[in-house]
Amino acid sequence: MIVANDLSKTFVGVPGQPKRRVVAVESVSFNAQDGRITGLLGPNGAGKSTTLRMLATLVHPDSGQAIIDGYSITENVLAVRQQLGFMPHNAGIYPRLTTRENISYYARLCGLNKKTTANRVDELVNLLDMEKFADRRSDGFSQGQKTKVALARALVHQPQTILLDEPTNGLDVMATRGLRKIIRQLAEAGHCIVFSSHIMQEVAALCDEIAIIADGKISMTGTLDSLLTHTGQSSLEDAFVSAIGGEL
Repeated sequence: MIVANDLSKTFVGVPGQPKRRVVAVESVSFNAQDGRITGLLGPNGAGKSTTLRMLATLVHPDSGQAIIDGYSITENVLAVRQQLGFMPHNAGIYPRLTTRENISYYARLCGLNKKTTANRVDELVNLLDMEKFADRRSDGFSQGQKTKVALARALVHQPQTILLDEPTNGLDVMATRGLRKIIRQLAEAGHCIVFSSHIMQEVAALCDEIAIIADGKISMTGTLDSLLTHTGQSSLEDAFVSAIGGEL
C-alpha cells in the first residue's frame, strides 16, 4: 500500500549555466491499495516519472512524504526497497547477458541466495513466457522481450508493491495484451500496482483507480466511473481534459 502526501520536487538547471528552476512535481497526494491497480495518467512531462522515482527512493523529495507498506521513503529507504519492485521507463538491460543472467544478477543484488535465485528465475521465465529467449544474449532483443526481462528483474525478489513507468511503451498489440494480463494477475494475487501512462484506453481498460496528473499536480483521483460522474463526461479522454481545465 502507498500513501503519498504533498510530494514535491524542483530541479535546477545544468551547472555552469544560468540557473533555471523546473517544478517537476508539486504537492502530489494519492493512495494506492493492495490488490488494486492504480494508474497515474498524464501527458509527457506531467511529472509521472518523477513521482514514481521519488516513491522508488531514487529521487529525494524536496518536501512531502510517502509511506510504502508501513515504511517512509525518506527515513526507511532500504526497507522500502525491499518491499518494492520498480521498472523504470525504457529500463536498460545488459546486452551481453542472457535473459537468465540479467534476472539472476539483479536477484543476487537483492540478497537472494543461489538456490532461491535459480528457482525464481525459472518461475519468472515461465510466468512471462520467455522460454524461447531465456538463454539468449539480450543484444538484439525486441522491445517486448526487453520489457519482459525488465519486469522479471522488478519481480524477482517478490515485492509487495510494484511501480511500472509506462510499461507498454513501444510494445505491439499482442505484447501489450500479454503484459496487461500479467499486471491483472499480480493485482489479483494481492500486490499493490502503480503504473504511469499517457494512453487513455490503456488506463480505462486496466485501472481500478486513476490519478490524473498535469503540470506536476494531481487534478483528480477516483475510479473511472467516479471521474466520469464528477466531470459529467462520457469518456476518460473528455474527463481528463475537463479535470485539467482544458477546452473540450
